[in-house]
Amino acid sequence: MSVPAGQGLLLGIESSCDETAAAVVRGGREVLSDVVRSQNDAHAAWGGVVPEIAGRGHLDAIRPVLQEAMTAAAVRPEQLDAIAVTSRPGLLGSLLVGTTAAKSLAWAWRKPLVAVDHLQAHVYAALMSRDSWEFPYVTLVVSGGHTSLYRTDSPLAHTLLGATRDDAAGEALDKAAKLLGLGYPGGPAIETAGAQGDPRALRFKLPMLGPDSLEFSFSGLKTALLYTLKGPGGRPEQPDLPGTAPLADVCASFEAAVAETLARKCVRACNATGVDRILVGGGVARNRRLRATLAAHARREGLDAVFARPEHCTDNAAMIAGLGHAHWSAGRLAPLDFDVAAR
Repeated sequence: MSVPAGQGLLLGIESSCDETAAAVVRGGREVLSDVVRSQNDAHAAWGGVVPEIAGRGHLDAIRPVLQEAMTAAAVRPEQLDAIAVTSRPGLLGSLLVGTTAAKSLAWAWRKPLVAVDHLQAHVYAALMSRDSWEFPYVTLVVSGGHTSLYRTDSPLAHTLLGATRDDAAGEALDKAAKLLGLGYPGGPAIETAGAQGDPRALRFKLPMLGPDSLEFSFSGLKTALLYTLKGPGGRPEQPDLPGTAPLADVCASFEAAVAETLARKCVRACNATGVDRILVGGGVARNRRLRATLAAHARREGLDAVFARPEHCTDNAAMIAGLGHAHWSAGRLAPLDFDVAAR
């Protein structure tokens, strides 16, 4: 399919979980607007994302967010070359709000439609931080719902190397924060509470799984924290339970164990594939301890580690429009009746 001539101006829409986002990006790189409406306050009382609340939040936010993105970019509908939207994975109700809006606009404005994989968009977010690309990369996508390693040979070519067997890294941080009585979202809460703590105060066993494994499993690390706080079996009434380290040290130690596991797995994947470049994207990629830990490992091993910009780590539509440009340029367009998928 031939692609019409244009400046590659795309409107991106993201609604896979609890952020409603829209962005206008030119040429897959130049971000003209990037609007994100968070629902953290709506979900904080529940300690996690409630799908029904998320869906209603998207319904309320999608129209003003789209209007704000178009106005901030000073772009008219007729100037757009295509509309890109997240189609998978995510919460079905949330995805349907974004894709219905995208399909409606594509029909009304007579624009091509591009369906984007949310996880691949996190990879593209890391690529957007680079002035030039040198494939292949080992790519880590690490967030509340996903922790996966890929070999990336182009913006559109990703081979899965390993994924989580149970809790994702961000999910483990959220659950740890709940055990510690901290706020939601848990990852930033633990990072703040542990900023001045000693990451070596508690020695959590790293869940490496095996000498060659590229998979992840963080549920055991969460259980280890539970037993540290409440003793074997997680029974708080045990009178002989020894005193626990200060909260800052507990948070720093748990966060360090997660970061060290992720960094070692990235190095292991590089050694297994012979690739010497690492890309990191996803919400947890914003974590400062992970950035410092992985950068230190990369320096020791002679590897190049690149993270998505902090503002593009959490869910956003700039990465959707950016990856959408790659699909549009390749003629990979979606019909108006395409389906969404939770997985």
